[in-house]
Amino acid sequence: MRKIDQYVMRTVGGAMFLVMVVVLSLDLIFGFIAELDDARNDYQTLQALWYVFMTLPRRIYDYLPLGAFMGCLVGLGAMASSSELTVIRAAGVSIKRIVWSAMKPTLIVVMIGLVVGEYVAPPAERMAQSQKAIAQGAGENVATASGIWHREGDVFMHLNAVSPDGELQGVSLFRFDADRWMLSASFSERATYQGDYWQLQNVTTTMMGEEQLTQETYETLRWETGISPDVLSVLIVKPENLPVTGLYTYASYLDQQGLSSANYWLAFWKKVLMPLGTAVMVLVAISFIFGPLRSVTMGFRVFTGLIVGLLFKYMQDLLGPMSLVFGFNPVLAILVPIAINAAVGAVLMRRAG
Repeated sequence: MRKIDQYVMRTVGGAMFLVMVVVLSLDLIFGFIAELDDARNDYQTLQALWYVFMTLPRRIYDYLPLGAFMGCLVGLGAMASSSELTVIRAAGVSIKRIVWSAMKPTLIVVMIGLVVGEYVAPPAERMAQSQKAIAQGAGENVATASGIWHREGDVFMHLNAVSPDGELQGVSLFRFDADRWMLSASFSERATYQGDYWQLQNVTTTMMGEEQLTQETYETLRWETGISPDVLSVLIVKPENLPVTGLYTYASYLDQQGLSSANYWLAFWKKVLMPLGTAVMVLVAISFIFGPLRSVTMGFRVFTGLIVGLLFKYMQDLLGPMSLVFGFNPVLAILVPIAINAAVGAVLMRRAG
């Protein structure tokens, strides 16, 4: 029986690895082509290639649930097509034991996902985004289309880029009064952190008077703000690419500031529940093999797997923004698709048993 368990694990695990290699190869190729469209200033082909390489951990994390689902579908599907599953069951191995054997590689995938998503992908993503923005000339424009927007009191700020060493590139500060009339607009090429304040360099400030505008320039200027490099390390990365600890800390910080934190709580619960979602998707794949996809071709299994995987992803992608718009708990946006898939998998497994 142990040899049978190991054989099922090797087959399913090998199929998961193969699916990940194929999917990641395609994603890297298309990602590199897309990056070439952003080429400007010092951001050229080699820099785009390095950016794609640095974002590889994030891409691995994103595709691990799909790789586990499709790998299980392909691996067990191949065993079903060659009648190996029939022989294994005829030897007295129960469906529950086969399910557990197929779930073991999934547990490894989940562990890899937790490590990559928490410790590898976020710092690599921060470095990739920073280097890209700096190479594109983050300190040359008043406010680029990308970058970071943040509000602190009556000051709205835009940061074009944050370098890996914590230096800010392209800092725009817009101050407003209580009636939301702009009082001043400042732009600094860069800013360095001095322990409890930021020192702006090459600053241009425009004061909005009642009758005229006045402009002043400074080589250096002290900027008092509660934003630290630790907070900026969170801001520079999209919520879905942050570690769980960073998401919780920053979402709590936004709540304390009275700012909207729904995006970060949504990403937090999506990451926390990722292992459960992956396990449920694998359960659905197994139920398909013992149920409606037991005797179909491999191509049809792959097609069905893609449809189911995309439906699961689109359900979460649709319910997530809906939770932000209609204000219901973001946990529901993540749990509802998981619960639906779990119910489908349970029903199909019961019929197969």
